[in-house]
Amino acid sequence: MRPSCRFPPQPLRPSPGGPGAGLHLPSCPAAGGGCRHFGAVLRSRWVAAAPRSPLPAAAMSRLSGGWDRAGEEVQLLLDLCLQCLTKNLSRYAADIKSLPPNIKDKLITLMSRQGQITDSNISEVLHPAVESLDLRDCDISDNALLQLYNCKQLKKINLNSCKENRLGITSEGVIALALSCPYLCEASFKRCCDITDSGVLALALNCQFLQIVNLGSCSGIMDASLQALGENCKFLHSVDFSSTRVTDDGVVALVSGTCSKNLKEIHMERCVNLTDVAVEAVLTCCPKIHIFLFHGCPLVTDRSRDVLEQLVISNKIKQVTWTVY
Repeated sequence: MRPSCRFPPQPLRPSPGGPGAGLHLPSCPAAGGGCRHFGAVLRSRWVAAAPRSPLPAAAMSRLSGGWDRAGEEVQLLLDLCLQCLTKNLSRYAADIKSLPPNIKDKLITLMSRQGQITDSNISEVLHPAVESLDLRDCDISDNALLQLYNCKQLKKINLNSCKENRLGITSEGVIALALSCPYLCEASFKRCCDITDSGVLALALNCQFLQIVNLGSCSGIMDASLQALGENCKFLHSVDFSSTRVTDDGVVALVSGTCSKNLKEIHMERCVNLTDVAVEAVLTCCPKIHIFLFHGCPLVTDRSRDVLEQLVISNKIKQVTWTVY
């Protein structure tokens, strides 16, 4: 028995005179060929489930649901087509690069969630206007970051590793990222343990709009990284350097810099070299601080707790954690 197509049974056709007119579409994959519906949606912005009466030009000019039933059907069909594509990446690899940016953005999101973006295919899905990349579930290395040279509008990148250390991302890749993406606002590198001060320095010097930086468990960074962020990133309001080897000098340099008045959230838990000096520096220099985590710092004493009590009473702190030894 020949399997049936999983897509909606209604026939699709290009609008008369539209850019998809005369488009040749292969047969359904269930019958052994490419998906007819996949080709219809991804190769023409004018394809819609055939309605009984023509739709307004404005409704047909873009693939987004919500304005009427036909639009919702097209949006649903688009999502189904993208799911089909991710299940057959090798089959449609040659078609991905030519997709329009709005379709690529959806594809990037879907592939990222499924951990399908790799060093070898990231250049196919990227486009110059991409603004966000969430690669925490993807197995990539510096080679992927070297492909971002044309992504000048990138504002957010997430390279966190939730479980194990990520070994493929080093300062070389971070430097390439910093030189390629000057408008970066959020950069997360949790457990990228091969990143060193040189990578963070490049970020601080070239991405001066940084607002959120996560360097948690980046064991290669030292005080120079915090100093560079403090001196160059005045918009920085959230920073995580937990489980690193930074010292009081690095924290003092960070909170004494241009970002001191904007810092709202600091994570410095499990930093074994930090003392009460670092805690007091944060509480003294950062008037907007409301999330401050420093549990697991064995050199911090009750002296810090006394300073904290005054801020807790005044309701300036929303979340604080520390460990009593």
